[in-house]
Amino acid sequence: MRLRPHPLRFPAAALASALLITAALTTTPTATAAPTATNTATNTAANTAATTAATTAAGDYCGGHCADILPPGENGNATLSDILLNRMFGTRPAHTDDQLGPYAALASGYPGLTDAKLRDFFNDASFGVPADQVASTTSPRPDVTIVRDKATGVPHITGTTRYGTEFGAGYAAAQDRLWVMDLFRHVGRGQLSGFAGGAAANRQLEQSFWQAAPYTETELQQQIDAIAARGGRATQALADATAYLDGINQYAKESYNARTFPGEYDLTGHIDPITNAGSIEPFKLTDLVALASVVGALFGSGGGNELSSAQVKSAAEARYGKDAGDALWKSLREADDPEAVQTLHDGQSFPYATVPDQPQGEALPDPGSVVPERMVYDATGSAGAAATKANGVLPGNLLTAKHGMSNALLVSGAHTDDGHPVAVFGPQTGYFAPQLLMLEEIQGPGISARGAAFAGLSFYVQLGRGQDYAWSATSAGQDITDSYAVPLCTTDGSPVTTAANAYLWHGQCLPFDRLERKNAWSPTTADSTAAGSYTLVMYRSKYGLVTARGTVGGAPVAFTSLRSTYRHEADSIIGFQELNDPGAVHDAAGFQRAAQDVNYTFNWFYADSRDIAYYNSGSNPVRAPGVDAGLPVLAQPAYEWADFDPFANTARYTPAAEHPQSVGQDYYISWNNKQANGYTSAGFGNGSVHRGNLLDDRVKALLRGGGKVSRVALTQAMESAALADLRAEDVLPELVRVLRSAPVTDPAALTALQQLESWLANGAQRKETSAGSHTYADATAIRVTDAWWPLVAEGVMRPGLGDQLFGALTGALQINESPSGGQTGPGGGPVSANEGIPHKGSAFQYGWWSYLDKDLRSVLGDQVRGPLARPFCGGGDLTACRAVLLDTLKRAAAQTPAQVYPGDADCPAGDQWCADSIIQRPLGGVTDAKSTWQNRPTYQQVVQFPAHR
Repeated sequence: MRLRPHPLRFPAAALASALLITAALTTTPTATAAPTATNTATNTAANTAATTAATTAAGDYCGGHCADILPPGENGNATLSDILLNRMFGTRPAHTDDQLGPYAALASGYPGLTDAKLRDFFNDASFGVPADQVASTTSPRPDVTIVRDKATGVPHITGTTRYGTEFGAGYAAAQDRLWVMDLFRHVGRGQLSGFAGGAAANRQLEQSFWQAAPYTETELQQQIDAIAARGGRATQALADATAYLDGINQYAKESYNARTFPGEYDLTGHIDPITNAGSIEPFKLTDLVALASVVGALFGSGGGNELSSAQVKSAAEARYGKDAGDALWKSLREADDPEAVQTLHDGQSFPYATVPDQPQGEALPDPGSVVPERMVYDATGSAGAAATKANGVLPGNLLTAKHGMSNALLVSGAHTDDGHPVAVFGPQTGYFAPQLLMLEEIQGPGISARGAAFAGLSFYVQLGRGQDYAWSATSAGQDITDSYAVPLCTTDGSPVTTAANAYLWHGQCLPFDRLERKNAWSPTTADSTAAGSYTLVMYRSKYGLVTARGTVGGAPVAFTSLRSTYRHEADSIIGFQELNDPGAVHDAAGFQRAAQDVNYTFNWFYADSRDIAYYNSGSNPVRAPGVDAGLPVLAQPAYEWADFDPFANTARYTPAAEHPQSVGQDYYISWNNKQANGYTSAGFGNGSVHRGNLLDDRVKALLRGGGKVSRVALTQAMESAALADLRAEDVLPELVRVLRSAPVTDPAALTALQQLESWLANGAQRKETSAGSHTYADATAIRVTDAWWPLVAEGVMRPGLGDQLFGALTGALQINESPSGGQTGPGGGPVSANEGIPHKGSAFQYGWWSYLDKDLRSVLGDQVRGPLARPFCGGGDLTACRAVLLDTLKRAAAQTPAQVYPGDADCPAGDQWCADSIIQRPLGGVTDAKSTWQNRPTYQQVVQFPAHR
């Protein structure tokens, strides 16, 4: 048995010297040169007999037609010497970034893609490792072998017992992601600052997670106990998780003793780099609940925006009167827009959270009364600093900024080149170094899968392929979180104000539960933030967590957030177990049964050699008749969820048959768009223009005229959409029509308009002039569009909305989501939704595209289904509307590159390509190069199974 090889560590004197000259890691800009598309391989001698056993491909029916990719690379562990060498000389450990080059290269290489060239941009995702491609073999126990391939270093885990298999999965996960999983178990507990440093972003992030999922240690354990009590598969799942943790802890112990552990433990002060004093805290089952809560909060929840929706409604009614204002609010909300692109397009209807004509129990806050709940108490030292020199390990607004995740394109065998379905799909989980996900193959009793899994939860593959099928998911976001207006009271009979810490529950005045998290930090090499501390406090009622206070009809209330998956963070473990079990999934029906056991809100997709299929998962609560899920509700028994049990946080949920689902539709697409007729959207922004249209239009074009789709063609369709500017493709044509409705005589406006028209004719993509040029084709038109969008959106909408409604609407739906994260426009509302994360790749999910599209088409006299309730651009007059567009276009064209792209720590002002570029956000000490922008899944599969069991 051998530890995974690492470069030799520095002698103590050299190490100490290097530490003195190395700047704090979190403030160093990323590299500027893109990596090449060459895979790096290592070759370590392996035991021949063990290798033969471990590399046998078990039940692989894909025939070499399965491929995947996950940048930047599999290896996410770097010793302190590795980190220092990276900082001083730019070197990286093997397999740190060898998938970044092929991933990035697809942006320029996709037009000439062929079947033979797919492997230039994707990994071979076949089971097993050919004997001549084995890089290393490790057997941490006699009943499991971990083989790593030369090409990517991915672990292929083969066990002869169930325990050994899962032990090996944990051991391999710790080899690749020990620091990341440790980081995120602290994020999930709201303890990031004490673990990684007191940077402002770290504090902001831990506060947002503590607000979303605060638990005591006892409550984390109760969730484990509840799973254990279910028996059957649940018993096996906990046994699997226990074995997995044993593997993690074994590797952590061995690497600590050998001093080959991740160097971030040295740099954050957990282990002394000279004496090795310190420790790596052992992992336990409750850590998995904390990790699961992070995944669920980021990717698998929906709803909870009822307060911002109510403020839009109140502002609309204040401006236009109750009836007209209510009609305008409904049209802006677009809960069930008839023009929205849908995953199910054969007329299927799945009513859920339907907007009632006469809502019951709605609790609109009194204007101006809402105050967000205080969370920080007893702050000392740097805890009061809103900004710090240190950046933090993750964006502070990672959870609070609106984001959409993942896409999928599937075509049935009736429309493909060889009669077998094709799928190109994967999750958009952001870009990090190391990545949040890791690749693995697990083969053992009752488990046979290869794919991606979140670090620390990789005892099962969460997205990937089985023996003769593949599956993936996109975030669904249907409404499983409600807001209640809970009447406040006092237990001593004193006057009730919004500061009261008791509430009414079924006629009783009960004190809120007070959940506390005490955090303290000191400066380290990685985070120079001065010492500080604070206590995070969340108050909890039987109606959920207190998020704000205010008044309704003059009465003091607490506004709470009640999520159906709260206290059930790890319940999805059963569904993932089934997806990995070839005995549970052997066809589309088996896949759908497995997906039903996932309680988070996901759109699940499936492909084998015969079928494609879809299922929408989630614990959808059954609401009281007449309740509008999009507004706060009075906290009264009549408006509670059906069969609601506040102690276990359970209720009656909609049955499986009422969830959107399908087998054998001609094609499916999803980019976090609307699922089906009647299945209402939880938030604003699912209207006539959505980034899902970019996929839908391209797949329709492939099928038009009886076309047959191949893996190559579907990959090209995905990548074409990944480079498209949604605003230009779907809204700019209407803007141009309005402008061209009369001669354009202003020279500056005419020049800008002609540049925009040329870009449209060229495909309206954000792509380099040539691979690696770091300059966009049509760069000026792109700059003008970036500058113009927030100006034209405000110019068209604000006069009709008025300042109050405009501000409330920007608090419910951001104006823009550009590739650079900039050009957001003015914000508004109590917590503005106009937040952007730079260099994240994912773009164009949230914005006012539909509002302008519907309004401009109305002005032009086009037919509009589900129009806005009143005209906006120029008050509905074409001439006046055109004047607004001309004025804002001229102002946009006059902006300099430095004004549009003001620069940041990684990019100089005015550098358009760099502003858009994807950066693998460093979670640790090793940084990776920037890559050209793509709006594309982080982990992606390309599959076409030719055979079935």
